Amino acid sequence: MRPLLPAPGAVLLLIDLQRAIDHPSWGERNNPHAEVQIARLLVYWRDRGWPVWHVRHDSTDPQSYYRPGQPGHDFKPEVAPVAGEPVIPKQTNSAFIGTDLEDRLRAGGHDTLVVAGVITNNSVEATVRMAGNLGFHTYIVADGCFTFARTDWNGTHRSAEDVHAMSLANLDSEYCTVVTADVLSGSSS
Repeated sequence: MRPLLPAPGAVLLLIDLQRAIDHPSWGERNNPHAEVQIARLLVYWRDRGWPVWHVRHDSTDPQSYYRPGQPGHDFKPEVAPVAGEPVIPKQTNSAFIGTDLEDRLRAGGHDTLVVAGVITNNSVEATVRMAGNLGFHTYIVADGCFTFARTDWNGTHRSAEDVHAMSLANLDSEYCTVVTADVLSGSSS
């Protein structure tokens, strides 16, 4: 059974928080203050000397804003890595596929992850599902993730908030525990 809150020293794993996610072509977004929540968690983790790891999407698609060499490939400044924080480059949606993430976590004795980033129903969900399946105690920060509106296979428009909520519902209890930034940082603001 997973504890309600992660143990001190859990790895804060931040996924794909790069400038590319701000391109208007993504459309309607939920959680407009997600970066503020993530920045609060970063301060909390860094003040305690707990591990902060960053996942960076290195797209191989020539049209992608996430492609290396494009301005969108850069980390968003408010949540960017600082010296000594590992950066795990990936080319698929899961941070575990084609990377050394699992090996690094196991070598460091890290069994607990707190995940935030983008896109909730894509790279975040793929990574959290795999983390849970690999046996890591995993938490996802609901207000530290966001996604975009989508039209489903039946042609029905789904708001970004609905897509986000369904993704969290799919993950909670089976692959992870859904929490908020306030719960993790001991804040009530």
